[in-house]
Amino acid sequence: MYKFVAVINKKVEPGRARNALGHMAAGLGNGYPDKQALAFDNYTDKDGSQHKSISDNPFIVLKADNGKQIRTLRNALIEKNIYFVDFIDTMIEGTAQEQKNRTKQTHETNLDYYGICFFGENEELRELTKKFSLWR
Repeated sequence: MYKFVAVINKKVEPGRARNALGHMAAGLGNGYPDKQALAFDNYTDKDGSQHKSISDNPFIVLKADNGKQIRTLRNALIEKNIYFVDFIDTMIEGTAQEQKNRTKQTHETNLDYYGICFFGENEELRELTKKFSLWR
């Protein structure tokens, strides 16, 4: 069994947190190397209407106390070679090019992580996420 997991920094304003989640989920779906494992399928209701491209895998949203916890998780994902997409403070305000320039001029240790999104096997991800609580 597989699942999607997003961990969001609880200190981030709710509108920006939702924006970060949307960007990360779209990026994960776009870049994940094994599209078949993502198990996207169409659902059809009784009237024949299609509800397209919904994954059969669960999507769990957790919260982190701060960006430092997300950085630590990010490093663990790198160590375990688990594909992820993160969202950082330099990715807000201005044009996409301004955001890219701002990111390029900022050391990783100075970035504030808004969230991280990843996909993998349940048991492996459970070990990495057990200290985080559900976003409510």
